[in-house]
Amino acid sequence: RRAVYVRTFTDVPAGDALFYEDSYGMMAIAVSHGDAASKLEVEPDGAAASGDLDGATVTLGTVVLGATNNQLDVPLATATTGSTWDANGQIDLDTIAYGERRQIGGVTVSFHPAGHVPGSAQIRIERKGEVWVASGDYKVEDDGLSEPFEPLRCHAFITESTFGLPVFKWRPQSEIAADINSWWRTNRAEGRATILGAYALGKAQRLLSAVDPTIGPILTHGAVENTNEVLRGQGIALPDTIRVTPETDPKAHPGALILATPSALGTPWARRFGPASTGLASGWMALRGVRRRRAADRGFIMSDHADWQGLNTAIAETGAERIFVTHGYTAIFRRWLIDQGHDAHIVDTAYEGESLDDAGDMDAADPPNSDPTDTGPAQ
Repeated sequence: RRAVYVRTFTDVPAGDALFYEDSYGMMAIAVSHGDAASKLEVEPDGAAASGDLDGATVTLGTVVLGATNNQLDVPLATATTGSTWDANGQIDLDTIAYGERRQIGGVTVSFHPAGHVPGSAQIRIERKGEVWVASGDYKVEDDGLSEPFEPLRCHAFITESTFGLPVFKWRPQSEIAADINSWWRTNRAEGRATILGAYALGKAQRLLSAVDPTIGPILTHGAVENTNEVLRGQGIALPDTIRVTPETDPKAHPGALILATPSALGTPWARRFGPASTGLASGWMALRGVRRRRAADRGFIMSDHADWQGLNTAIAETGAERIFVTHGYTAIFRRWLIDQGHDAHIVDTAYEGESLDDAGDMDAADPPNSDPTDTGPAQ
């Protein structure tokens, strides 16, 4: 079940209209009429249901994400006069350079490139000569966009295992880019649009930096373009792109590459482009039948996580005596590490790495969430 996105709005002057675009590319609008508080709810299927807007002020305030029985309240913004919005819910924020060391009590902490997406970091912690490293998500191939993965020597290494099976073996990025460019050129020559689904953060920008922009125009889903704007603001160079809006005329951009979120494929948003060939860029394309079940014409095996060889290479380069395996194929990968002579354990986490939306797509190799033989790290 997908979450229902609820925007609660307060304190906008009467007559003001508010717009927003969510990650599904849908627009919502509310107009204030009075003093009472109200809310506007927009569900992922595009159906909108509003509260009593008569005599109500509908303004930007709080976003509530509700999924089944779970709810998360996130302060978003507060209205000011003239429809100018100020951040509400400030946080204490400091930045740190890669490799810069900070002393926190008796512990020395530093961040180091993880190679996952721009800005991603491993965390190195040292106390009395003992070093632990938490990798977070990472990949060892230099994608030309993210800061390259930095191997770190340590006594204990906490690693992800999103693609911790031998079946996951990535080809060089240059080869995947050549395949995508060839597919795009063919579609353009035959009068079709090219729609490529990829995660809005990291994967989409990696694809943008890898494809050949001379083939044709590049259009982007709103969620992708929002991320592009942030990364460009951080000085990261990306090719020119055109944001898709309700006013976009597909005929004005023949032969375009349309970079979208995977959830947008097969929706009215995608069908507006007429005859098109669709593709998905994901490590999960390595699993048999996934592309077919996702109704995509092409699947490109590209992930921002380490493959089987990358995981093993990264672990070997740490020289770590103890390995802790998190999200992914944890039980299988732990058993492999033990067979290789490592002191390996599973650490259950509340987060996961790159995953399929539908668990049924995992039937080729369903990752166990736990291993009953693992009693946890030695105390």
